[in-house]
Amino acid sequence: MSKTALITGATSGIGLATAQAFAEININLILCGRRQDRLEEIQKELSKKVKVTTLNFDVRNNQEVVHAISSLAEEWKTIDLLVNNAGNAHGLSPIQDGDLADWDAMIDGNVKGLLYVSKAILPGMIKQQSGHIVNISSIAGKETYANGAVYCASKKAVEAISEGMRLDLTQHRIKITNIAPGAVETEFSLVRFQGDREKAKKVYEGFQPLQANDIADAIVYAVTAPAHVTIADLLIYPAAQAGPTTIYRK
Repeated sequence: MSKTALITGATSGIGLATAQAFAEININLILCGRRQDRLEEIQKELSKKVKVTTLNFDVRNNQEVVHAISSLAEEWKTIDLLVNNAGNAHGLSPIQDGDLADWDAMIDGNVKGLLYVSKAILPGMIKQQSGHIVNISSIAGKETYANGAVYCASKKAVEAISEGMRLDLTQHRIKITNIAPGAVETEFSLVRFQGDREKAKKVYEGFQPLQANDIADAIVYAVTAPAHVTIADLLIYPAAQAGPTTIYRK
């Protein structure tokens, strides 16, 4: 029997790559995002391989989260896998120069959004006494870097929540995997620099960064491990990276 996965932030980057990878191994998909046109395009593409439905909501809004997930048809109510991928980085500046709107966006998306979606999904997983939650953290959740204090704090929260989930949910046979990518070439830097393509491009110059599908491969590895194995925590760097801001460029 095919499993069903709910993926947040599924319209691009790691979320999209994960959806594509899951479709290859016959996992049905509930794709979540804010861009309805992209959701429809991806649904059309992946429906050729597996069953796909979409939910259009913002993880930062708990009312939208609850309404969207509760609206799922009965055939989609049993969710085996949750990938908490939606998140964002806004700005790169000393804390004294930080923008309050940027701070709110990062804390609301990276921390509260993850909690809102998880809380909506967990009753079903507990009832069925099975499930697997994959939280996408970051190297920023393991080491703080200059000019990124609040983003790093939001990802450290993801790390702590992953640990806490594991303590609370293992008794219900729910696995928790925390994945912390290093430099991945996605829309991440474009969002951080408010659409400035030149600044975003420079982040990945002079070395081969990770691609979204590299992280998707790791997620597939984690969710297809034997029943008695939990991949608890994975830190993934490109070969040229040795720390959050230590990258050996050509």
